[in-house]
Amino acid sequence: MKIKTKNAKETRAFAQKLAKDFVEKRGPLILALSGDLGTGKTTFTQSFAKALGVKKRILSPTFLIMKRFPLKMSNFQNLYHLDAYRIKAPDLKKLNVEDVFKGQNIVLIEWADRVKEILPKGTIWIRFEHGKGENERQITIN
Repeated sequence: MKIKTKNAKETRAFAQKLAKDFVEKRGPLILALSGDLGTGKTTFTQSFAKALGVKKRILSPTFLIMKRFPLKMSNFQNLYHLDAYRIKAPDLKKLNVEDVFKGQNIVLIEWADRVKEILPKGTIWIRFEHGKGENERQITIN
């Protein structure tokens, strides 16, 4: 599936629609986000979380690596936001991230291509790319 967004507002709307499509599913749900810097991974994550009722401000957890947000308005218990920009798969394994990949959790991983070898089967890959226009984005879901 390929989506083209013309600006950040459309990227946010797409993320919210996707979150609402997943809200009734059963976990775990792993979304692996990949793409160059500034292509919309964090914008997508912020809107996805907001659509699931997360009230806290979502920032890219580059220095924290992983952040947990309890969920109340879906079949999922938690939303985990991971940023793999500064970490390698073996280091992430030491943090017992594989436990997070189980149960009723949604896990959004920015820079997921850097840790792909530890991601479980069934992970949904979402690739973000710059479009032709300055604010245009090409989003591909596999």
